[in-house]
Amino acid sequence: MTLPVHISATPDASPVLPGHRVTLAAETPMKLDSGATIGPFTVAYQTYGTLNADRTNAILVCHALTGDQYVMESHPITGKPGWWSMTVGPGLPIDTDRYFVICANVLGGCIGTTGPKETDPATGKPFGVSFPVITIADMVRAQRLLIDHLGIDRLLAVIGGSMGGMQVLQWAVSYPDRLHAAVPIAAAARHSAQNIAFHEVGRQAIMADPDWRGGDYYGTGAKPTRGLSVARMAAHITYLSEPALHRKFGRNLQDRQSLSYGFDADFQVESYLRHQGITFVDRFDANSYLYITRAMDYFDLARDHDGALHRAFKGKDVRFCLISFSSDWLFPTSESRAIVHALNAVAGNVSFVEVESDKGHDAFLLDEPEFARVLGGFLKGQADRIGLKGAS
Repeated sequence: MTLPVHISATPDASPVLPGHRVTLAAETPMKLDSGATIGPFTVAYQTYGTLNADRTNAILVCHALTGDQYVMESHPITGKPGWWSMTVGPGLPIDTDRYFVICANVLGGCIGTTGPKETDPATGKPFGVSFPVITIADMVRAQRLLIDHLGIDRLLAVIGGSMGGMQVLQWAVSYPDRLHAAVPIAAAARHSAQNIAFHEVGRQAIMADPDWRGGDYYGTGAKPTRGLSVARMAAHITYLSEPALHRKFGRNLQDRQSLSYGFDADFQVESYLRHQGITFVDRFDANSYLYITRAMDYFDLARDHDGALHRAFKGKDVRFCLISFSSDWLFPTSESRAIVHALNAVAGNVSFVEVESDKGHDAFLLDEPEFARVLGGFLKGQADRIGLKGAS
């Protein structure tokens, strides 16, 4: 019999970034799906708006694979606008004049929350790949502890796109009494073989980089930036659509009038992908990329219910609004429809909208008026339904 591994992470191992940080599971370590335990661990999070007197206007926003807690404001590392600044803010669909919005960096992340680059107090060195493998359910368990810490009994809604949508679905299945509404956007109830394959290409690119050093590159002055950059480039292609790529780049040449007949970035699309890869390594840790992509690969809501997805939702008193995008081939509309059908099978309360867009998977991060209208309208309906009082 193998005993669970206990992992303890120091709360101050990450560089200090603006925002909130809290140490959780200090007295009772949190058990992970792998059988390991973790605690105490740190969660870095941001809040926007004001929590009302009866603590009923809170919305948890769950970020995607390469996202983080900086939803609205400029990113402290890159200086770029918040990743959902078109959706979260005063007067926007997730209206911070009415709602109290929370977003936390996921467990295993690298923007303040405990992950592979944190110091293992048992060795005094960063965990690296000795950090326990985590799942989407583990991320959600950590978020629940944060919500407990904030003294919020029930969230108005949990919302997220892509990997964030996976977290939303896990919240609805694991803690249905802790949320009124769930909004999974451009998501699926399990990772497909194709998506696992793309992630494996990225992981192999990282691990093939000599500077990865078996995951033990911290403090060496070297990082597997080439491998992580390639991983980001490969993944970024999946976030776009062919029409969007053609409209933006076509076969246009990059800063030249003719082909170089070499392997420089002749085409604008090549230059764009290289830029995406180079800028990504400035803010993301390669080991975290390994862990988070693996968590997505392991996600399968039906697995613990004899492969029957509808059983996962049985008896869950949560109102769902699923949103997909017509040109999303990474998490296609058929995946959202499968969730809708499962909810219908157990008489779940569900609405569904497919937004017509040629922008691909990343459409939920961009200016899509129909998406904004659907999301804002659904949230307003839920707030009105429970008689939401204004922020104080």
